[in-house]
Amino acid sequence: MTAFEQLMAYERDTQALGQIAGRLGWDQETMMPRGATGQRGAEMAAIESVLHARRSAPQVAEWLEQAKAPDEVGAAHLREIRRSYDRTIKVPADLAKKLAQVTSEAQGKWAEARANEDVAAFLPVLEEVVALKREEGQALAAGGDLYDALVADYEHGTTSSEIAKIFDAMRPGLVDLRARVLDKPAPKGLSGRFDEKTQMQLARTLARTFGYDMAHGRVDKAVHPFSSGSGLDVRITTRTSETDPFNCFYSTIHEVGHGAYEQNICRDYLLTPLGRGVSMGVHESQSRIYENQIGRSRAFTGWLFEQMRDSFGDIGVSDADAFYAAVNKVHNGYIRTEADELQYNLHIMLRFDLERALMQGDLEVADLEAAWNDRFEADFGYAVDKPSNGCLQDVHWSVGLFGYFPTYSLGNVYAGCLHEALRRDVPKLDTDLAQGDTSAATGWLGEKLQQHGGLRSPRDTIAHAAEMEPDHAPLMNYLEQKFGALYDL
Repeated sequence: MTAFEQLMAYERDTQALGQIAGRLGWDQETMMPRGATGQRGAEMAAIESVLHARRSAPQVAEWLEQAKAPDEVGAAHLREIRRSYDRTIKVPADLAKKLAQVTSEAQGKWAEARANEDVAAFLPVLEEVVALKREEGQALAAGGDLYDALVADYEHGTTSSEIAKIFDAMRPGLVDLRARVLDKPAPKGLSGRFDEKTQMQLARTLARTFGYDMAHGRVDKAVHPFSSGSGLDVRITTRTSETDPFNCFYSTIHEVGHGAYEQNICRDYLLTPLGRGVSMGVHESQSRIYENQIGRSRAFTGWLFEQMRDSFGDIGVSDADAFYAAVNKVHNGYIRTEADELQYNLHIMLRFDLERALMQGDLEVADLEAAWNDRFEADFGYAVDKPSNGCLQDVHWSVGLFGYFPTYSLGNVYAGCLHEALRRDVPKLDTDLAQGDTSAATGWLGEKLQQHGGLRSPRDTIAHAAEMEPDHAPLMNYLEQKFGALYDL
């Protein structure tokens, strides 16, 4: 075997072990007994120790030195393995193991604190997570910006200053559009009680409608909806609300966007560095375009309206136009995942600024709740009423995902570019969506973006698919046109 072949065989085993670790995380969120948190932390630490050792093994460096890429794909494999190796060797093995253990335990403590509305019970373990992530960031940054080093785990090739520039450009327009919309009468929402079992049945119908392959996936319930896995085993979760079925349906469509991306990657890349989504920003572009530009479009909501009436009977709105307005209603609220399309990015900007301050030492964990509440009231105009609607609402910080949040808004920016290109290339899109047929849209995304996995850098992935460099203008134009028409601005 050549050095390249040896390296790839070794990498496939490493990738397989990483998938097992991911499956343990999926189980913790869906099936694991509540009392198993401590043991699961030890299990996660053990497998992370093995993964760290494999990723930083001296023989990987030797193979990288000797390997000759046979083609463009091989060169991309070597690029991604080297990037992973260079990152891994900077992080001490003991630190990687400690992070895996503490974040696994912190996740359980976060869930309990959230259920009990008890911030104080969560802060000690969050302080430990923050200290460990600062240590990791310092190791990765090697004298550079600590937070940038963490962002690179989720969106390599960008910096926090570049993200801040995009956010600063978007914020005035978002705030202005929100003010004009909220000054108008609010559309009527749904009313009634919506059976949980029926919601889950329709959620699975929606998953299949958007091309999710149930032979290689499943839909379960979790406190915080998420997608897990890649290749032939890609699982998603959703949640239900007796009074708000949109929470279930659009969480499902969102996670299907993630899941379909992973399922549609070229099978030749299975269990290789290219066999997963290239970045969280690109990943989020798929979930957001599925959920918003497609799932919340006037054409598709007309079809969904009929499905809901067939499933639930009277839902409180009498026609497809009123249903479309209800789906896209701009409303006050605390929860990021339940935010309307217009205000969602403002929730992300809040988290981006707070976590950046936490990592850089400008904000201490003890002051996080007050800082969150002050910023939320300043941004949204009303006070946080309870911790589960404030700094305890998201799982991300408990599991150490600092640098992840800004990729949600980058994903929206990318989705804006992709949607503009999709409309250009598929002129009959609305005709299909009105029939509940998403295949032209999802097929376009599969061909232009999803099948390529990690072949290109995040920015190049979007530029290749949309035939334009990523820019926030298409997203802002889309929001202005959509909500301007909805609210007669």
